[in-house]
Amino acid sequence: MLGLKLLTDPRWANIAASNLEEILTDHAWCEQKAASNAISLIAYNSEHEDLVHELTAIAIEEMQHFQMVINLIKARGYTLGRERKDDYVGQLMKFSRKDGSRNMAFIDRLLFAAMIEARSCERFRVLSQNINDLELSKFYHELMVSEASHYTTFLNFARRYSTDVQVDKRWQEWLDFESNLIRSYGSKEAIHG
Repeated sequence: MLGLKLLTDPRWANIAASNLEEILTDHAWCEQKAASNAISLIAYNSEHEDLVHELTAIAIEEMQHFQMVINLIKARGYTLGRERKDDYVGQLMKFSRKDGSRNMAFIDRLLFAAMIEARSCERFRVLSQNINDLELSKFYHELMVSEASHYTTFLNFARRYSTDVQVDKRWQEWLDFESNLIRSYGSKEAIHG
């Protein structure tokens, strides 16, 4: 799915379901961070009008998802907890190239975003297919479709704007790195945990 080399064990949905308040809080903050990432990409690459247009729509959609998760938290009598540190995302960030040309850093930032969206999409699929809560199952199916669209948007922009990076080769490096990284995750009530 989405080129990911290691899929999530479906039993992770049981871990998530064991503490819905925690998984929903973590999810809410993931959506907020995704919106912030899109805004950051816009701010540093505003010369690309099509990117500005598309990523503005993604930022708005991610904030709508944030609101939807907050509404679920409230409706279930839970409390939105403090923002969570996402070690998975931190490790991906360390893998991102920061040296080289401005274009190289830009392309890697797009691939970084595509990777997070791909894994989030895959985790939402696992939840939609394996959680016994029908409301959450439907909710996560809808978000899975949205995240898949975001994944392809970021990957397509990387291909479009690459001037000095072999994007498909670099994407394979991302997939290889992520498949080793994700082996350390899948045991916590967190979208990437």
